[in-house]
Amino acid sequence: MGAVMTTPQQATEDTWMFPPAHGWTFDQVKHLELPFNRELVDGRIVVRGQTEFWHNRVRDRLAAALEAARAEPYEVVAEQCVTVDNQNTPNCVPVRNVTLVVEVVSPGSHQDDRVREPALFAAHTVPYYWRVELDRDQKLAVHEYRLNVDTLAYFPAPSHPDHHDKLVSELAFPVEVDLDALVGF
Repeated sequence: MGAVMTTPQQATEDTWMFPPAHGWTFDQVKHLELPFNRELVDGRIVVRGQTEFWHNRVRDRLAAALEAARAEPYEVVAEQCVTVDNQNTPNCVPVRNVTLVVEVVSPGSHQDDRVREPALFAAHTVPYYWRVELDRDQKLAVHEYRLNVDTLAYFPAPSHPDHHDKLVSELAFPVEVDLDALVGF
């Protein structure tokens, strides 16, 4: 009796929605040309919803503010996926090189942005996580978290966990941002 060697199947435009039992890997799907934005989440291709205007404006302006405030050896990279394992979309930035993840919450991704992604980044020991969202009054809020390395969970930053009107933080480097200016025209 001999062993049979098999090559991992590649996803195609016709089969991407039917992953193998253990899910797709990045190598199996990286070549796909699909007519929508997507990401690989736990071995499954997930369609990324279109973001709203305020979301993109806040993301871009916050990235510019962080870039202006950053200190060596840090870099600011916006709209970049992070490699955590072979069944989640990698794109250039290994998780071991990430100090701060800033997630601007989209209407269609509340659960991922509040639960799945923080847990994933905490499990991979990213020290800081900020969640940015519009509150009930349509004002911008930044929720600042710090990793507890013993529990691998995020906890609200000790000195100022929630920011409204102005973001002032020392994590991971000193930064001060007028939050109203991020949304305004």
